[in-house]
Amino acid sequence: MNTFPWLTTLGVVPLLGAVVVMLVPKAKATVAKQVALVVSLATLLLTVLMALQFKANSGSAFQFTEHANWIPSFGISYSVGVDGIALVLIALATTLVPVVILAGWNDVEPGRGSVKGYFALILVLETLMIGVFAATDVFLFYVFFEVMLIPVYFMIGRYGGPQRSYAAVKFLLYSLVGGLFMLASLIGLYVVSGQHTGHGTFDYLTLAALHMDPNVQKMLFLGFFFAFAVKAPMWPFHTWLPDAAQQSKSGTAVLLIGVLDKVGTFGMIRYCLPIFPAAASFYAPVVIAMALIGIFYGAYVALTQKDLKRLFAYSSMSHFGFIALGIFVFTSIGQSGSVVYMVAHGLSTAALFLTAGFLFQRYRGSQQIDDYSGVNKVAPVMAGFFLVAALSSLALPGMVSFIGEFMVLLGSFQRYLWVGAIATFGIVITAAYVLRVYQRTMTGSLAEGLSGMKDLSGREVTALFPIAALTIILGFFPAPLLNVINPAVHRVMTSIGMVDPAPTVAVSGFEGTAK
Repeated sequence: MNTFPWLTTLGVVPLLGAVVVMLVPKAKATVAKQVALVVSLATLLLTVLMALQFKANSGSAFQFTEHANWIPSFGISYSVGVDGIALVLIALATTLVPVVILAGWNDVEPGRGSVKGYFALILVLETLMIGVFAATDVFLFYVFFEVMLIPVYFMIGRYGGPQRSYAAVKFLLYSLVGGLFMLASLIGLYVVSGQHTGHGTFDYLTLAALHMDPNVQKMLFLGFFFAFAVKAPMWPFHTWLPDAAQQSKSGTAVLLIGVLDKVGTFGMIRYCLPIFPAAASFYAPVVIAMALIGIFYGAYVALTQKDLKRLFAYSSMSHFGFIALGIFVFTSIGQSGSVVYMVAHGLSTAALFLTAGFLFQRYRGSQQIDDYSGVNKVAPVMAGFFLVAALSSLALPGMVSFIGEFMVLLGSFQRYLWVGAIATFGIVITAAYVLRVYQRTMTGSLAEGLSGMKDLSGREVTALFPIAALTIILGFFPAPLLNVINPAVHRVMTSIGMVDPAPTVAVSGFEGTAK
């Protein structure tokens, strides 16, 4: 058994890095950035070393587990561990943080806030993202879930655009309201667990093994689901997202939409299904309807946007509809597809927002689509990366997003033929707005004022290249990702007593995703 505290170390390294960054003299901003980059790369290296020791078919629910009593009188502990789902999302977070730091090297303008403060907040946020995916004590999860709002609030409110205060407060209020509903359900869960075990507990495995009354499940499920639906965000709880994305720095938007929003869909798989299986089955038709509406509403509104960041935000809302759909159709291949889709969306979102950010920096900070045209004539490398990101967003075969979307749709068809058929039409609208925005900004005649635009620098290419490479490599070779995810999904499906309705699916690269 590996006794090294991998997860605690992963969380502590960026937190200590944030302290070191803040101790750097104000006049040495470059040193602060360098420290932040080195710390984030060290965290990524630790993640890789940990992942290499992960045994996908070990039979254990969680690996790299750690446990210490925190508040024993209330059954609260510091308990962490990862399954395949948590592992890939932690890997996504620790991959994107150094990318964001490198891409946002010059994001903080003089007089717009502390440079070292911005990069310290990124490292603090990395610690909290690792913690929220690794927590196996539900109360500990809730603490990470709520505390990670603080660095994001300051990253938007201090370093964002002209309406940053409004966007930051709206983000915080929506998230806090969702968190209060979860807290109410969390207290109820503690009381119910005490009735079953003689002493209240927040231990995830104990709670997942409880046989709660279905009516109690239905009430407690709603608190968790509401918080996760706001966080994801799903229709109709999405209205904070476009404002937050529009006013954020591109790097902040990447972490917010590329990683933090995945906490919502991760929570649905981790908590809503195994702890409240009867309620999840009862509410599934409503959630599926919300997901379908979100797919079409997000795609249609994205088609009408004139602000590039708002377009990406509504596009993400549409993609989250597919992710939620894959979770609540209750098929193994659908749930595995949802996790792959989370990873793919994180990568494509990062590429879109960062490339757009580089574009804005070169033309007076304008985010308006109409201000750009013919960029490929003066910045072909930038246009090339934007094309890869755009094609990944529309799930072109050969991109990892295609793997996730295909599996979600296949899982939907297995359980509900009509749901899969309706969701498939959403792909058409996605293709329309993605190709339209690429055509309007990157092709055609060169817009006035862009003739002197410089192409991507070496630093910017270095930031974007790993994302593009992972998008394509995992698109052609998804087996390493699926081999880690599938056993965890199988345990979730087993815990809720769901049996796939279709025969074994045997498609190259997808073996084992459906029983």
